[in-house]
Amino acid sequence: MKNILLFTMICTISLYAQKFEKLALTPPMGWNTWNTFASDINETKIREIADVMVSNGMKEAGYKYLIIDDCWQGGRDSLGFIYPDALKFPSGMKALADYIHSKGLKFGIYSDPGNKTCAGYTGSRGHEYQDALTYAKWGVDYLKYDWCDTDSLNAFGAYSTMRDALFAAKRPVVFNLCEWGNHQPWLWGKNVGHLWRISGDIAPCFDCEVSHGTYSDYGIMRVVGMRSGIRNYAGPGHWNDFDMMEVGKGMTQNEDRAHFSLWCMLATPLTTGNDLRKMSEETKNIITNKEAIAVNQDSLGIEAFLYNTKDSVEVWAKPLMNNEWAICFLNRSAKLKRIDFDWAKNIIIDDFAKRELNASKDIYNIRDLWAKKNVGKTTDILKSELAPHNVLMIRLNK
Repeated sequence: MKNILLFTMICTISLYAQKFEKLALTPPMGWNTWNTFASDINETKIREIADVMVSNGMKEAGYKYLIIDDCWQGGRDSLGFIYPDALKFPSGMKALADYIHSKGLKFGIYSDPGNKTCAGYTGSRGHEYQDALTYAKWGVDYLKYDWCDTDSLNAFGAYSTMRDALFAAKRPVVFNLCEWGNHQPWLWGKNVGHLWRISGDIAPCFDCEVSHGTYSDYGIMRVVGMRSGIRNYAGPGHWNDFDMMEVGKGMTQNEDRAHFSLWCMLATPLTTGNDLRKMSEETKNIITNKEAIAVNQDSLGIEAFLYNTKDSVEVWAKPLMNNEWAICFLNRSAKLKRIDFDWAKNIIIDDFAKRELNASKDIYNIRDLWAKKNVGKTTDILKSELAPHNVLMIRLNK
């Protein structure tokens, strides 16, 4: 019966294949197992994380996807259907998904278009429709689809195949194309998935490259600076993904704040990866700052752009709904820097969004999103001091 259903799905897919619409209209927010646990995962830890996401204010702040990354797979049965590692997940994925859903959260999982995943576990190649059926049966809401063991595959074709399989299984799933940007997914990803990675894996450092020989992990600023000219391809339902966040993973508090602020400005998915059960109060306050999150979740869906750089201080600008703006001053240097920003002399124009910030014509109120207080108007010159690797993130409204 299962094989007949699969055959029917494949035969009809050309008529109905598409991605699920009206999903991820703002950047998805959630938590992923990989950055903290890698292969050391099990259902007990996942249930504990789900409990904490509810109790620590993350769910209230907007985080809803709990995503199990690589290393959950046990193998395939005699018919080719995938099953989880029975030692790690003795109750099965359906029971775990039900628990996550009972908390008001959504359940995410991981696979890969190759025969093997990046960690060497069972991939989806040749079993895409079977896996999509299985995910639907389990109650999966989000799929991260990696790009290992894929030397002979066409990226657009491989991701389209899984898109079609998910759609045929009839359970709406947010589809994350974790392709690393090698095949320019921003050019074709809009009709295939809801978000696409633009770089290799991120590393918990402000500005570094961690070489592994054949590939590297990249610090926060390396990821931010890796691509240019791609913001025009992102928007509601189709986002540039700058990778999971490293907040709470060993950087300074200033660097964590800068990291989170940039991810909010860039309208990229907010996926945490720290151990929520052992999170410091400082880390919790960063990732649950609702005023910063509101910039990320702004329904206009416009990614920020670098307006200018002066003496190692970058000025990032992001148009928001209702003719508001978010502005982020970032100190890239290891020394304290002073901001002396004359709004009247800095007319910020975004050709893509067709928006202009002209303080000589319009007066805006200035809201400091980390101090959580109003700090004047654009009729005054903005003066402040920025510690090394820190930010001043503000919202302008009339």
